[in-house]
Amino acid sequence: MRPIAKAKPQREPTIALINIVFLMLVFFMVAGTLSQPLDSDLNLVETRELEGRAPPNALVVHADGRMTYAGQDRASVADFIDALPEEERDTVRLLPDRALPARRLVELTRELRGAGAARVMLVTERALQ
Repeated sequence: MRPIAKAKPQREPTIALINIVFLMLVFFMVAGTLSQPLDSDLNLVETRELEGRAPPNALVVHADGRMTYAGQDRASVADFIDALPEEERDTVRLLPDRALPARRLVELTRELRGAGAARVMLVTERALQ
């Protein structure tokens, strides 16, 4: 009678697991944003309690469509362009109210471009997360 051969216990495929972990490490190193750390003696400016104001050379458009520049009401885009200094007419800053309809914002942008503004910049609020 032949002795029954015992089945060898299978080894766990640890090499495959190590390869997968290594590939994941390389992937996250490449995909992640790596930046230089800030100097330890650098103190950043805090703006938590800074009062927000519109830039002085921006056309402020309220939710009801009313336009103001430098604290004064403006009847039209042409009136605003005429009030701008000559050197600031190429780049115009537009500060729309959050509730202003998008259609009106596009119309104002077209009117500003038609009145001679080469660039129209929208001034917005950026909230820190």
